[in-house]
Amino acid sequence: MAEDLGENGTTFPADWSEDTATEFLKTVGRQIRLWRERAGLSQPQLGKRIGYSDETVSSVERGRRVPQPEFLDATDDATGAGGLLKDFKKDVEQVRVPRSIRDIAKLEDSAVSICHYNTHNISGLLQTEDHARALYQMRRPLLDEATVERYVAGRIARQKIFSRSPAPTLSFVQEEATLRRPLGGRKVMRGQLERLLEVGQLRNVEIQVMPTDREDHAGMGGGSVLLSPKDGPTLGIMETGRVNRLVTKREDVRTLEVQYGIIRAQALTPRESLAFIEKVLGET
Repeated sequence: MAEDLGENGTTFPADWSEDTATEFLKTVGRQIRLWRERAGLSQPQLGKRIGYSDETVSSVERGRRVPQPEFLDATDDATGAGGLLKDFKKDVEQVRVPRSIRDIAKLEDSAVSICHYNTHNISGLLQTEDHARALYQMRRPLLDEATVERYVAGRIARQKIFSRSPAPTLSFVQEEATLRRPLGGRKVMRGQLERLLEVGQLRNVEIQVMPTDREDHAGMGGGSVLLSPKDGPTLGIMETGRVNRLVTKREDVRTLEVQYGIIRAQALTPRESLAFIEKVLGET
């Protein structure tokens, strides 16, 4: 069985439509601006008090950036809003992850083991904020700034999985090309490679690189994900362009499991892979 899972489809009901979420963030931004002006503060002055740039304050007030819980707490205190801005935190958290990402996030939250094979991009769980932003900004047709920031916030929010307890087992196989394509520029790519080296040191994480010169390759059919929940059968996701396909039929999932096992065997070992990433970093 295969179901749509991603930007063009969802397997779970969502309380917030994209349009509703966008309007809600604009409402939160207007309230922040109102309380800031009542307190007699300019955007730079508020930013200095709460530890954020005036650009961030401006983006939040215009509904273009999703405010962090810490931003709302600090702004409430700085403007004397009496808890009214803090009360937005729960709803803001619900819209932080866009509808198209929400389904995958739910599956990841319940998984004890996740395996990613990535062909064109660095896995979303491994991306830095700058790298994720660069990817969304180069989408065609172009995404507006507010949508880009919501998608970036949603992608980064999924990375809370690295601090989960008990920690899930995470395995990633990255094609060599994903490490060498300088998306976002040299500085962004260097930061991304440094992030891979950092995450790769975690005891529950294994990152492997599939060299381009391999003559035998079991993953030519495209990227895939395997998620094993604590209670229930393993699920698969087949990545095909911008539409991800959720695979639940046991026979099909088993095929993905066999393919992933062969892909891991054909790739560099985790230790060799970190050394390879460090070499690429030195060349970037």
